[in-house]
Amino acid sequence: MSDIEEFRKEARAWLEENCPKEMRDGAGGEGNVCWGGRNWKFKSDAQKLWLERMVEKGWTVPAWPKEYGGAGLSKAEVKALKSEMRAMGARSPLESFGIWMLGPALLKYGTHEQKLKFLPPVARGEIRWCQGYSEPNAGSDLASLATKCEDKGDHWLVNGQKVWTSYADESDWIFCLVRTDPSATKHNGISFLLFDMASEGVSTKPIKLISGKSPFCETFFDDVKVPKEYDSVSSVVGDINRGWDVAKYLLTHEREMISGGAGGMLNARSAGQIAAAEIGVENGKLADPVLRANIAQSEIDGMAFLLTLERMKDEAKAGQGVGANSSMLKYYGTEFNKRRYELLMDAGGSDELEWENDRTNDGETARAWLRTKANSIEGGTSEVQLNIISKRILELPDA
Repeated sequence: MSDIEEFRKEARAWLEENCPKEMRDGAGGEGNVCWGGRNWKFKSDAQKLWLERMVEKGWTVPAWPKEYGGAGLSKAEVKALKSEMRAMGARSPLESFGIWMLGPALLKYGTHEQKLKFLPPVARGEIRWCQGYSEPNAGSDLASLATKCEDKGDHWLVNGQKVWTSYADESDWIFCLVRTDPSATKHNGISFLLFDMASEGVSTKPIKLISGKSPFCETFFDDVKVPKEYDSVSSVVGDINRGWDVAKYLLTHEREMISGGAGGMLNARSAGQIAAAEIGVENGKLADPVLRANIAQSEIDGMAFLLTLERMKDEAKAGQGVGANSSMLKYYGTEFNKRRYELLMDAGGSDELEWENDRTNDGETARAWLRTKANSIEGGTSEVQLNIISKRILELPDA
């Protein structure tokens, strides 16, 4: 038996023994996610136990080095572990912007001391992070950001505003782009700063979307004093005034995260399941042939996309990096996700338009369908991604 098959066998046995039965339903969606953080309240004892067991194993961030809270698994082992989790329908024990975005940035640009201080709490689900990037006048043109960060000797003084800050009102810390040298050219003079959202002068205001709900917030900084060091560890990641390097690298992971969500279980019910319940089945087939064909096409598109994601991840871990390919993944992933929710709405018919009742779980599908409209804006608009694809991947000339 090969080493990887031996690992797979051991992982399967451990998961069978340690994953609570309540966590084996494959359920996705906001109501089933464990985000962690100092104010997190577990939805059940099973959710808490599952996180504790996976943390002890290092499997909330299995590819991270053991000294930073991970398990130091190889890419093949991580793939085998995730495959075994999917096979039994195991929920993810922990979701986190710290895992998806800040973690990779710290692993590449952070000092050893920064990694030791900030990564293990992320792996344990003790700190929930939010991202301070977009501003009212700096969205797609992010480098135009104006949030001011002044050097006051023993601390930084931050003033400005961020917008579309996901879960800012529920987060503990923020990784934030600030302008430390206003006289520098646009992409220079930016620094990547970490600080506590409980700091005096930080305030948030939720933004409600057309779905009636939203994770987004406006975030305000009014004379926020950020220590230059936390326990002798710098609050700036990378070099001062060179935060754009960190920001660009993190954006590739954000776009990969958004695209990966489109290939994941964003809705526990498939279009086929909904259609079978609402429309009915004749001779083992959905009664509506057009809808049946559309569902089959969606399933094929989804599998092809997942295979592309796996290939890109393998190339990235082999040292080739994701780079501009993240724009391709982000563009296709968001468009695919919008099409998928259109299909879910078609499959459910008029029932899926119900907004507030227990039968549709408070209009879950309709609200999620409306929420997908923002996918082609957040993380860089689809137009921006197409420009990057044309220049960086297709190498087309400028217009």
